[in-house]
Amino acid sequence: MTTIEETVRVAVPVRTVYDQWTQFKTFPRFMTSVVKVEQVRPSLTRWTLGVGPVRHEFATEIVEQQPDTCVAWRSLDGRHRGEATFHATAPDRTAVTVHLRIVRPGAAVLLCDTFGLVRRVLRAELAHFREFVEGLGEGNEGWRGTIRNGHVRPVESEPPRCHVPRWPVG
Repeated sequence: MTTIEETVRVAVPVRTVYDQWTQFKTFPRFMTSVVKVEQVRPSLTRWTLGVGPVRHEFATEIVEQQPDTCVAWRSLDGRHRGEATFHATAPDRTAVTVHLRIVRPGAAVLLCDTFGLVRRVLRAELAHFREFVEGLGEGNEGWRGTIRNGHVRPVESEPPRCHVPRWPVG
């Protein structure tokens, strides 16, 4: 098992950084190793990663998501788990920390890990994210719901039921 942790500091408020991070479909715009991301459901995404002609496709389940705080996921093939946490360091500054745990590495990951390539790629991709989100100005409003143990909780709770008694029938 390999565990990697990298942090990037972004000169943008935490809400904007979190909202942009949760716009998974935009990842190919700033991450060079991400070819495509499809958001199937709020808690399920399909990813295509690639470098040159090599492609890797997998699905992830978001197991925890708390607005402006964290997004945690696990790959459905059991190969990795990850978590991105967001911490406001000032009103207009945010630290993003990504923990990546490769549980079942393939041969390519083992070889890359020997040279620290996975860590360097993660560090570079986070730098690309910083440049992208700082260049946006105002970000797009992200999904503000919560996910706990893989269960999606809506943004707003259900409206209260009416307590007016029914009219007599008849």
